[in-house]
Amino acid sequence: MLSFQSFLNQEIFSVGSYTLKVHMVAMILVIIVGTRILLWIVKKMLFRKADIDEHKRGNVQAVYQIIRYVLWLGAFGLALETIGIKVTLLLAGSAALLVGIGLGLQQTFNDVISGVILLTERSIKIGDVLEIDSDVVKIQTIGIRTSKGLNTDDISIIIPNSLITTSKVINWSHQNDKTRFRIDVGVAYGSNVDDVIRILEESAFEHPEVYDRELTEGRLMGFGSSSLDFQLLFFSKNTFRIGSVKSDIRRNIVRKFAENNIVISFPQLDVHLKQSED
Repeated sequence: MLSFQSFLNQEIFSVGSYTLKVHMVAMILVIIVGTRILLWIVKKMLFRKADIDEHKRGNVQAVYQIIRYVLWLGAFGLALETIGIKVTLLLAGSAALLVGIGLGLQQTFNDVISGVILLTERSIKIGDVLEIDSDVVKIQTIGIRTSKGLNTDDISIIIPNSLITTSKVINWSHQNDKTRFRIDVGVAYGSNVDDVIRILEESAFEHPEVYDRELTEGRLMGFGSSSLDFQLLFFSKNTFRIGSVKSDIRRNIVRKFAENNIVISFPQLDVHLKQSED
């Protein structure tokens, strides 16, 4: 027993009055292992329901991320105390240095604060479909500094959290699991308005991703310079791949217009030539 205690008290190295001993390193390892075990237990408790849906899983993941960062921060402070570094004195003594670092890493700190806001406020969750700067992205992870999303081309995008909190972001998944979309089309003057509306609605009905037949509506929106302007409104749950859905519906519209002799308009200009009198 004495030999083991003497082993723990052995010096690894010393610098001036500071000495690093074996038991300090052992305590750091215990702190790291203990933190990992505690996080594993917390994760198992939070995700104990196997049938949890995607939106609830995003909420639980946000809570787990907050707990994870807090535990690791506490473990880091405890490790510093274990090796004889007083955290309070370290922060007080390096106040000027921290100010300089803060100015240099202002954007990074902004991203970190934004990440804390996202994780605590939970206005955006994992699995949400967002439109950010005209890009449609499905959120996969929310980190403390950056979030990772998947765009419609199946390309992973790293998004600074400050971009989400400071920019105008459309969350297509925030309120409901279905979203209303629209398709605009213009037809030639002289076309039968009722036939056009019927064809627009039928073109949407034929697609399996259109949510509700009763909520699908074709409208005459106005009288353009070269066309009668119509709009097709429909709901779909496939918000992430809506570009493909719209493409299929447009193909149906083109086919049905051709079958019913309805012409999709294009800009036209009449030019009148005035003959000069000799």
